Amino acid sequence: MQSLFHIQRRPDRSALSSIGLVLGALALAIVAGGVFILLMGQNPLEVYAQIVRGAFVGSVRNPLSAIQSTVIIFVPLLTVSLGLSLAFKMRFWNIGGEGQMLCGAIFATYFALYHSDWPQGVLLVVMFLAGVLGGGLYGLIPALFKIKWGVNETLFTLMMNYIALYTIEYLQGGPWQRTPGFASIGSFDENVALPKVGGVHVGWILALALMAVLAVYMRRSKQGYEVSVVGESQATAKYAGMNVKWVILRTMFLSGAICGVAGMVQIAGSDFTLSTGLTGNVGFSGITVAWLAQLNPLGIGVISALFSILEKGGRTIPINVMSADASDVLQGILLFVFLGAEFFRRYKITFTPPKKTRKEEEAA
Repeated sequence: MQSLFHIQRRPDRSALSSIGLVLGALALAIVAGGVFILLMGQNPLEVYAQIVRGAFVGSVRNPLSAIQSTVIIFVPLLTVSLGLSLAFKMRFWNIGGEGQMLCGAIFATYFALYHSDWPQGVLLVVMFLAGVLGGGLYGLIPALFKIKWGVNETLFTLMMNYIALYTIEYLQGGPWQRTPGFASIGSFDENVALPKVGGVHVGWILALALMAVLAVYMRRSKQGYEVSVVGESQATAKYAGMNVKWVILRTMFLSGAICGVAGMVQIAGSDFTLSTGLTGNVGFSGITVAWLAQLNPLGIGVISALFSILEKGGRTIPINVMSADASDVLQGILLFVFLGAEFFRRYKITFTPPKKTRKEEEAA
């Protein structure tokens, strides 16, 4: 049976044209969200203004409190999105950002619990390295299974998220339980806390530094070039003399390590404990952010900022104006329309008229 519709990739556009199309998609998403707000019986301009105020305008006592809260949401989202983009650039579908972030946090928590008497600088450096190692090793496991036995990495990394999650549940009610009868690890000592810059833990500086380093790594380094070539065609990479298996292992370790750093920063900068709610689902949100930014580290920074503003501002909408569930629906509509516009920015649907049958041709 002949297909009437075909999806074709659009020719590459200039950077300026791409930026214009992205801004147009954002405008379309805002309009679609405005229609939803109208159907809720509210004024879209007032709701959007409340979102912006909620993300940037603090209290009289602390005018920067809203911005600081937005940055706290921004840091793990940006970090995990950067880590996932490395794997995606290689066409390795790493859906395990949640698990890798949790595993990095677990490794770092060991030192927070049992070596909190170390000098703070030494302790934080060791916790950082533990986060790198924990997340990196957890990302390395699916890569090993992929190159050894061809195991589907999408399902493998997705299932590993739950292994890490249930490991934390075990630790909360077992070896690391602090309060008898209550499954909790308890708060860390003050010595574990990351220092603050601008009222926010230094994780925001680390996240921005990672963004810059990754941008240089992907565009200017031999290893970054190898990641791109392997992602385009493993056969071409092998023909060029690249060790494809090693590139996959190295890149997945780095991908998981960056996610692990996000876990370490979260426990030492925001949560000050280890819990199952540590990630806030940024491991899944990061997938969307990475693809919307076309795996560009600088673009990931911009999209992460927009997501953080929407998340923080949406929490401040009064319940009598819009319920928490309606606010989530609004965010979903904005995201859905933006993703749809992004699809049509990259592809076009062409219509192929059905061929006439012999009888129809004879009748004509």
